[in-house]
Amino acid sequence: MEIENVLWMLVALAAVVVLLTRLRLRANDAQAGRAQISDSLVDAHTVVGVGMLASGAYYLASPSEPVGLLAVVLWSVEALIGLLILARWLPGGGRHAADAKDDSWARGPFLSILGHVGMVLGVAFFSYCVLAGQVA
Repeated sequence: MEIENVLWMLVALAAVVVLLTRLRLRANDAQAGRAQISDSLVDAHTVVGVGMLASGAYYLASPSEPVGLLAVVLWSVEALIGLLILARWLPGGGRHAADAKDDSWARGPFLSILGHVGMVLGVAFFSYCVLAGQVA
């Protein structure tokens, strides 16, 4: 399989992660036992994600080093914001904290961890390909 095809699949998977994160957090706004995530953090995740998708797709369609570096920076920021969002799964430590309730998407944080840790690995591979000039 050509490396460009792998990178296109990573960009498509990133689009799925950005979309599902937005939908999942909007569907469970006031979930008991979970830290509430700031709307501005979710909005930043979406805006940076859309910018990353646009720059990554543009880079893959017509490779140029500045666009590739922009995509790497945006994707890195996107992955870091996603990891911050994972903090919502940390248990509440207060005396009056409510018991955690599972959301309707999955039992616990598995889906979020899979998506965002996968994106960190995707960022590493995409960064390697851009910095090593693997995309022609």
